[in-house]
Amino acid sequence: MMILAGPVKVDLIFDQQHPIEPPWLVNAATLAAIDDHFWDWVFWLASKRLAGRNDVVTAELVKLHAYLLVPLGVATVPDSIDEAVAGYRAARDGWEKRLRQRVPRTAQTAVLPSMRQLPAGPQ
Repeated sequence: MMILAGPVKVDLIFDQQHPIEPPWLVNAATLAAIDDHFWDWVFWLASKRLAGRNDVVTAELVKLHAYLLVPLGVATVPDSIDEAVAGYRAARDGWEKRLRQRVPRTAQTAVLPSMRQLPAGPQ
């Protein structure tokens, strides 16, 4: 997966099933990868919201919570993409302080402007 300026997302999909992986473990070695994964997932969710697929967004917010937000310490499943972003950013900032490490904001900078262009909605 790559997120390029614009933003443009490029996924390389191979004819092979990807194994289901466990939730992330947060540490200095994984924090930047967690950040990339979060913004990729949020960008994909935004496309589903734009297409009116609120059912998909709701189901995926539960998965996003389990795989990324719970390991970061976010206690509740977000009700919206915006709530997921706010919870994630606060949790990531806390981990950056704990780990004394700053994650590059490249993916966030690419994705956030497109989020502001989405129509308002429950998801």
